[in-house]
Amino acid sequence: MTKQTEIQGIPGWLVLMGLLTMSVPLGIDLYLPAFPDIAHDYHTTTQAIERTLPVFLLGMALGQLLYGPVSDRFGRRPPLYVGVILFIIGSGVCAWAPTLATFMVGRAIQALGCGACMVVPRAVIRDHYQTQAAARAMSMLLLLTAAAPLLAPSVGGQILRFAEWPTIFHAQVLYGLVLLAAMQFFLRESLPSTNRQPLSVWSALKTYGSLLNHRQFLAMSMSGGLAMGGLFAYLTGSPRVFIEVYGISPQWYGPLFGINAIVMVITSQLNARLLRRRHPSLLLQRLLWVWPWAGLITVLIGLAFPLPFWLVVLKSALFMAGLGMVNPNSAALALAWQGRRLGSASAMMGAFQFLGGTLGGLVVSVWHTEGPLNLVVVMAGCMTGACVIGLWGLHLSRQLAAQKNPAS
Repeated sequence: MTKQTEIQGIPGWLVLMGLLTMSVPLGIDLYLPAFPDIAHDYHTTTQAIERTLPVFLLGMALGQLLYGPVSDRFGRRPPLYVGVILFIIGSGVCAWAPTLATFMVGRAIQALGCGACMVVPRAVIRDHYQTQAAARAMSMLLLLTAAAPLLAPSVGGQILRFAEWPTIFHAQVLYGLVLLAAMQFFLRESLPSTNRQPLSVWSALKTYGSLLNHRQFLAMSMSGGLAMGGLFAYLTGSPRVFIEVYGISPQWYGPLFGINAIVMVITSQLNARLLRRRHPSLLLQRLLWVWPWAGLITVLIGLAFPLPFWLVVLKSALFMAGLGMVNPNSAALALAWQGRRLGSASAMMGAFQFLGGTLGGLVVSVWHTEGPLNLVVVMAGCMTGACVIGLWGLHLSRQLAAQKNPAS
């Protein structure tokens, strides 16, 4: 397959990749307004339910490491089928779970399924496009997948008006069945047989070891991972902060969450347009110099005064605005020099992202404060770390570009 340098419209296979990737934000966001209800039914605290989100993220990280080498060996289709089936099974377990422990098992199974739906679509994009076009395609993918975090909390909140929280997971089972039907009719293999890699435990470990020794890949992946840490700190902590600290109803939590998703959609599409004329490294460099300041200024205000609700919402929106441009560009640059190990590279990059998300979510959940300070401090720390490591990665990218061209 000859990789394209330009994107003509939005191809149907990219829409399908977006629908598959949407299973991840649906698995994460749809049940956020139900945290208090789930805690009540399991006779526990909201903080205990918050920890089910890091369980999901950790399962996502480990799952992606398994699917990457498999997709490089057997192609992109088989791991996607396995992943969607596991997503359906895990959603059913969550809906049925009689105890919190069983619920966490269901979340872990869901996460292992979603791992395929996250890692394989990125590899499919790089199968089709070269670096700059791939960055644009990932921005388009973000447009498609942003519909889920935009709508999911609102849909979850509305479901709670008419049904109990297990219905949220029944809806996810239905979505998985729709994905299976769509894959049967529209999913085509994008990895040529000549580009497939041998599979063994040793070869997988060797590939991951070489990726860990690739400093540019490591830096760009860690930068994206810290950015995701800030995102999942927000996802974990915002239900408590908005609903319990500021007294927002679960039905209004969704629209507030949707504002941030809209901001991310706008900036991701601005990024796609700018990439027609500018390289992703140039856009990323300019953004990383200014992105952390919104978080750091909010922390300084929070240390001196009680944080007003509008400032927390504004800071969150500015974070999401930067994320809509940081993630597509850092992902495209991380994969730019990975050649035939794109599946494994995409898996490790995804693992870094969700390990960062796990860490951010756990810190917000374990470090409890009466107000929103724990949330804004963790998000600001992640933004600052992403900036520092990302700028180092851009320096290494320039060095590589001077030595050789990116993998086509």
